[in-house]
Amino acid sequence: METLNTIAAAIAIGLGAFGPGIAIGIIGGKGAEAIGRNPEASSKVQTGMILSIAFAEAIAIYALVVSLIILFV
Repeated sequence: METLNTIAAAIAIGLGAFGPGIAIGIIGGKGAEAIGRNPEASSKVQTGMILSIAFAEAIAIYALVVSLIILFV
């Protein structure tokens, strides 16, 4: 039973980190592209990028919490 819990936790964090990882990459790429096109708006673009990255990272943290619950409960 412990083996199944370990596998379930690994799948939970693996899939839970996959989506936010892709999202952060896309956000960073599009933000760099936007700043390259319009350098005067860099502060507004950067603010939006940081906020979006924080929300994406929160999803990965939720996956980590679920994974830890599976392991220790």
